[in-house]
Amino acid sequence: MNEIIVYTDGGCSGNPGPGGWGIVVIADGVAKQLSGGEKLTTNNRMELTAAITALQVIHNTEGFSARPITINIDSQYVKNGITTWIKGWKAKGWKTADKKPVKNQDLWVQLDQLNEGLNVNWNWVKGHAGVEYNEVCDQLCKMEMSKFM
Repeated sequence: MNEIIVYTDGGCSGNPGPGGWGIVVIADGVAKQLSGGEKLTTNNRMELTAAITALQVIHNTEGFSARPITINIDSQYVKNGITTWIKGWKAKGWKTADKKPVKNQDLWVQLDQLNEGLNVNWNWVKGHAGVEYNEVCDQLCKMEMSKFM
């Protein structure tokens, strides 16, 4: 089964401020780019939205959800959240270790539902380090942010 390779990025000018996200989904020799943004958001919400959108593309493309997926993401927040922290949050009724409500719970719930049942390897990549498709995602983010400035 051919692996699907995904790159995601999200960002914000000011935090909160105008935000953007970008993804590249590479499957069967085709690299599909998508992006979007919001007038007033946070960096973490844009990082989560990018990951959610990538998994939605996989779910909505026939035959993709059965394949192994590697998501390359430069957000430790999203990578650690979906692979480690979310188990504790759910067990504690969406509370953090210090008993505060989990920020961005609405997006975490969506990401968790999409991630369930998929064979996803969440791979952290260093941002702004010349990783080709991570740089493409960063440019998509900046393009989307500029629409609100």
